[in-house]
Amino acid sequence: MTLHARPLNRQDYKTLTLAALGGALEFYDFIIFVFFAAVIGELFFPADIPEWLRQVQTFGIFAAGYLARPLGGIIMAHFGDLVGRKKMFTLSILLMAIPTLAIGLLPTFASAGLVAPLLLLLMRILQGAAIGGEVPGAWVFVAEHVPTRRIGIACGTLTAGLTVGILLGSVVATLINTSMTQQTIHDGGWRIPFLLGGAFGLVAMYLRRWLQETPIFIELQARKALAEELPVKAVVTKHRQAVAISMLLTWLLSAGIVVVILMSPVWLQKQYGFAPALTLQANSIATVMLCFGCLIAGLAADRFGSGLTLIVGSLLLVAASWAFYHGVGLHPELLMPLYGLVGLCVGVVGAVPYVMVRAFPAEVRFTGISFSYNVSYAIFGGLTPIAVTMLMVVSPLAPAWYVLALSLMGMGIGFWLRREKYRLIGPASEAPPGTNG
Repeated sequence: MTLHARPLNRQDYKTLTLAALGGALEFYDFIIFVFFAAVIGELFFPADIPEWLRQVQTFGIFAAGYLARPLGGIIMAHFGDLVGRKKMFTLSILLMAIPTLAIGLLPTFASAGLVAPLLLLLMRILQGAAIGGEVPGAWVFVAEHVPTRRIGIACGTLTAGLTVGILLGSVVATLINTSMTQQTIHDGGWRIPFLLGGAFGLVAMYLRRWLQETPIFIELQARKALAEELPVKAVVTKHRQAVAISMLLTWLLSAGIVVVILMSPVWLQKQYGFAPALTLQANSIATVMLCFGCLIAGLAADRFGSGLTLIVGSLLLVAASWAFYHGVGLHPELLMPLYGLVGLCVGVVGAVPYVMVRAFPAEVRFTGISFSYNVSYAIFGGLTPIAVTMLMVVSPLAPAWYVLALSLMGMGIGFWLRREKYRLIGPASEAPPGTNG
């Protein structure tokens, strides 16, 4: 049995578990801010400013985390390609845990004045830099540890783990809001989820000490085949095709997560009058189903290749999203199953990292994925809510049309991948992840 075809072993499962656990906790740390944005806005800005300005400033600080992702991710990826994956993989969780813990200890505007929001902004920027290095680094780390024919399920498992972090944030926020009064939360209860996230992050960083450097990076070091020029320069000059594909697929990924998972609860409340508690319950079901969808997409990519997986997954997302956004108004009793179904189909994102880790050669893989993913997510992840909101002036079903359009783009990329037979994006049997084909 060849190395790239062997089954997963105990060390592979250990690597996947620790990577997914750390990724889940990092995503929890990054996303928990949005669940407590209202109380943070009240505590970190002057009490006499207009409410709209308070909201703009609060979400501006939240958005700073997204804007910091490309720079932080590219810098960390640069060293990941030159000094080792494991070092940057461990550093990313430390860079997330410390700012999260610090947010839970920050003074408020009442005690520190303008210093309070400035410190909050700095912590958010550090969080953004950390998450920018964590996600691409995690995909590269697990893909270079497992056999080539198991890259899909490895990346799908990791992506499912990241999604669990979002779900964990929602659960913790719900527990805090149901077990405490709003006054208690205002007086200090809001600090608890940040302190928990920081503490758990430090534990996860300690556990990552037991991970081993990837065999592919060790081989590159032994052959003295590490990137000889600036990795990001090599990526943008020699791998433009891979960058373009990766950025378009990240756009598809961001549409699924941002529109279906993050924006839909509020859309359901405003468009069809669903109760907030009911939409959040349905959203939790959709998020759980998204995890299963990532695993299914990863298994399919290993078995059938990325092209066919993207074609079928995108087609299913077209059907499921239209059924959800259009059908839930006609049959409100189907909210739970329809939202769960579209969440499952968003799991097509489980095939996206599979494509990206095979699109770049090992010596610049970390940088290639980080550059493409973070720049694309910063642009499209930030612009998607604005674009969908503006389109809703034309049609209340704008979220459905947006997801449909990008799903069709995903199908087109899938057909292109199958036609071109691109060596590093085809079925897993075509080339091991550490080669140029």
